[in-house]
Amino acid sequence: MAHQTHLSVNINKLATLRNSRGGNNPDIIKAATDVELFGGDGVTVHPRPDERHIRYEDVYNIKKIITTEFNIEGNPREKKFVDLVLDIKPHQVTLVPDGQGQLTSDHGWDTITHKDYLVEMIRIFKNAGIRVSIFTDPDIEMIEGAALTGTDRVELYTEGYARLFVEGNKTQAIKPYIAAAEKAKHLGLGLNAGHDLDFYNLAFFKKNIPWLDEVSIGHALICDAIYWGFENTIQLYKRQLV
Repeated sequence: MAHQTHLSVNINKLATLRNSRGGNNPDIIKAATDVELFGGDGVTVHPRPDERHIRYEDVYNIKKIITTEFNIEGNPREKKFVDLVLDIKPHQVTLVPDGQGQLTSDHGWDTITHKDYLVEMIRIFKNAGIRVSIFTDPDIEMIEGAALTGTDRVELYTEGYARLFVEGNKTQAIKPYIAAAEKAKHLGLGLNAGHDLDFYNLAFFKKNIPWLDEVSIGHALICDAIYWGFENTIQLYKRQLV
């Protein structure tokens, strides 16, 4: 039986659209409900300090209604974020080393330099019963470092893969990710992936790393939904993970 890879839909971009005009259109709580209704395996949000897309209030409201997996991403150096996660107790927290005011995530943790800090933070979240994933580059040394932090999973930062894939270098694009994924598997770490994964590059990624546990996709999926419809897009993406 093939390993099931879950699709978690990041709804930050829908919140960005709402915030651009004020009001409540699109309705973020309805969007989270619809992700579940349309077959998504989970909902991801990434609240930032300036609340330029998902607001902290949104996270509390989603928690009240969600029945599938809830994944909250963010930088644990922000006390407000840590307090939110410990209060909400999502199924998973994904720790991302974003800087203040950063446009989007663009690198993984240096799991060696920041080992002691990660050990401390991961222990706090796991003691609260929350599964922890940490954002990492496809670097063997960083994966080995991640295994020493106590994290449950790593999330491979896939921007490099997506860039080379578009250029037509599929084999070169996937090679470091296979190596990183094999190392994670050998070390007993669960495996997630995200950032710039889309309808066109997702199946190739899954085919080469079939033990992948979860992908978190927002920007590309929401853009495709403008043309294809939200429900249809979620189903199309899920088919790429079979």
